[in-house]
Amino acid sequence: MAWDESKSWLQGNQQGKYYQGLLDDAEQMPARNSKRHKVVRPEDMPWEMARQGLLKHLLNESMNTRIETVDAYMQIIPPGSKSGKHRHLAEECVYVLEGRGYDLHQDCDVEITDTYHWKPQDEIKRYEWEAGDVIYIPPNTIHQHFNADPDHPVRLISSINRIFKYCGLNDLEQIENAPEFDPSITLDGEAILKYLRK
Repeated sequence: MAWDESKSWLQGNQQGKYYQGLLDDAEQMPARNSKRHKVVRPEDMPWEMARQGLLKHLLNESMNTRIETVDAYMQIIPPGSKSGKHRHLAEECVYVLEGRGYDLHQDCDVEITDTYHWKPQDEIKRYEWEAGDVIYIPPNTIHQHFNADPDHPVRLISSINRIFKYCGLNDLEQIENAPEFDPSITLDGEAILKYLRK
């Protein structure tokens, strides 16, 4: 009979102002955005010795920048070294600023049982690159960057869409750490130059 489900849906006395919260947020956005940086100076871009390697964050949701959907960082790979190896759901675009090297990419298949698992395919593909090239990394591809020059560093600019994170799909898996990774290191200009000369 119509409305029989009212015995269920009429229960509860909690109240919320979620819609009003959306309206308030939209109304406050122009003032909030006016305080965010549209130009980010190098001294405001934090360094990080991450499991993926030596990074200088250009855009990140933790920085007070105007951009809402993209994270970007510069990665330095010392001479003859390599990045960490990882996999993530979002596709990635990497611009080679300086140096030469190659990527190893391994596509994954999804295996769904009670949960889902990423199963690496057998084939590992190698892609050579040099300064001026753009590297495309497809979703869920295990990947790693290698500096093929024993005397000079590689500098890469990586950009990735953070919308996946907002959708609950921040599926990031670190498989191997970069050789330089050491969480106890304090990064300053002198330490950075040391990595450039290795």
